Amino acid sequence: MATSISVESWLVSAGRDRQPGSPLNVPPVPSSNFVRGGQRAYTRNDGAPGWEALEEIVGGLEGGSSLAFASGMAGIAAIFDLLSVGSVVAIPDDCYQGVAGLAFAGQERGRWNVHRVGVTDTASWLKMCGQADLIWLESPSNPLLTVGDVDIICGAPRKPGAILCVDNTFATPLNQRPLILGADVSVQSVTKFIGGHSDLLSGVVSARDDSLLAALRQSRNLCGGTPGTLETFLAVRGARTLALRLNKSQETAITLAERLSVHPNVTLTRYPGLPSHPTQPAASRQLNGYGTIISFDVRGDAQTADKVCAGVRLIQHATSLGAVESTVERRACISGQEHLPPTLLRLSVGIESVDDIWADLDQALRNTSV
Repeated sequence: MATSISVESWLVSAGRDRQPGSPLNVPPVPSSNFVRGGQRAYTRNDGAPGWEALEEIVGGLEGGSSLAFASGMAGIAAIFDLLSVGSVVAIPDDCYQGVAGLAFAGQERGRWNVHRVGVTDTASWLKMCGQADLIWLESPSNPLLTVGDVDIICGAPRKPGAILCVDNTFATPLNQRPLILGADVSVQSVTKFIGGHSDLLSGVVSARDDSLLAALRQSRNLCGGTPGTLETFLAVRGARTLALRLNKSQETAITLAERLSVHPNVTLTRYPGLPSHPTQPAASRQLNGYGTIISFDVRGDAQTADKVCAGVRLIQHATSLGAVESTVERRACISGQEHLPPTLLRLSVGIESVDDIWADLDQALRNTSV
């Protein structure tokens, strides 16, 4: 990213063709192959303008170079694909269930051995840095919103050839830049905040080392995790307003978290910006903003929590997160998340009026109180 301009300006200006007569916005190019003799022959191998625009935008934000994928999980799978048989993998005890599922599926097939580490157990993470071939961090974690000592872990000595990756989806590159902290790889689900409109599936992986990036590109080509034309067009369009959306939603999220923390029908509120949050000091040290995700436990049982989800009117009862609309769901009913508190709801705060979101939450909580 050009150091002379702000993040907000980079998001709007990057990834554009500035040749006279070129379209102001990068148009979708729905073609799988090209006439021989130019820079492209086949899209899977040679890319497309939309991919490259997205990669330029995110790479500049992350402080490295980026590769676009068909989904966040496609990018994650490409990283795991680099591991040799018998490798050691360390993942957090609270992380995206797709990552945990992929890791344990590989272990069952004899590809690697998985160790789970507490997000805040920094001493164990530092130990794993000397033993593991893949150190997988996620901070803030999903959905308990625990913030680990990413800066300390990323700066620690690692086993030669080891890859340290940070899932940066919740923080986004605007709130946290893992590559600058010393990570080898940063991964984003573009489906979430970067796209921002619940209308696409995509992912992006960023790295600073050219050889690592080349290996990831080869994995993308051979395994076919390439992004779609329409998806990358929508992702670039969504990225232009990322800063505006994130700032608005973060301002709303802290207000909602404060109100939820004293609501009579909520027993626990988790948000890294609250002084009561156990990892608030780490969040304040590392993050430029506390994010737009809140998780809270409803007073009562799982059935009560389900009724809250069914009782909202403005907020959408839906999965995923990071979009313009607020969404809520009970995470323990999701496959792979059954270990979570049964009344935990994950709220993704959108860009609606804070008072309208609160009125909707409050009525749903009060109308389903035990």
